Amino acid sequence: MEKSSSYFKILFITLTSFFLIANSKRLKPEEPCKRLVLYYHDILFNVTNSANATSANISNPPSVLGDYNFGMLVVFDDPITKDRNLVSTPVARAQGFYLYDMKSKYNAWFAYTLVFNSSEYNGTLNIMGADIIEEKTRDLSIVGGTGDFFMSRGVVTLSTDAVEGLGYFCLKMDIKLYECY
Repeated sequence: MEKSSSYFKILFITLTSFFLIANSKRLKPEEPCKRLVLYYHDILFNVTNSANATSANISNPPSVLGDYNFGMLVVFDDPITKDRNLVSTPVARAQGFYLYDMKSKYNAWFAYTLVFNSSEYNGTLNIMGADIIEEKTRDLSIVGGTGDFFMSRGVVTLSTDAVEGLGYFCLKMDIKLYECY
């Protein structure tokens, strides 16, 4: 009886090891399984642009906190396009918030969902991380997704494409997914 139990254990371990090796994914940072380049457009509400605004400051921190908008929280529902043209047909919406979290320089922390509802893609990507604004490029984490992006993980590299004062900015988003199902 003990001999057959040992054979069973060896067979179980061998089959389990084979299954784990066969189904493991090797991540290759130089080869994402899916890549998209999109443009994020943000128009901050300024009291006179309610028809066009896509984001709004929902907190008014006291000016004694510094000159870098420290404590300001902005909620947004921004269009995402395939090119840098604001009036192009959106392929997704970015819905979430960013907050300015440094007193000594401009720095924001983002948490948002890209909501796709186009003929090309359906589903969501959830993105979060620090946007160190003075850096030429900055990486945020893609922490999951739904639909065509079910359980996706990866990195979105942001670069500033255009800025018009405090009222408008456009970010280029280089989206690299390393886990695709």
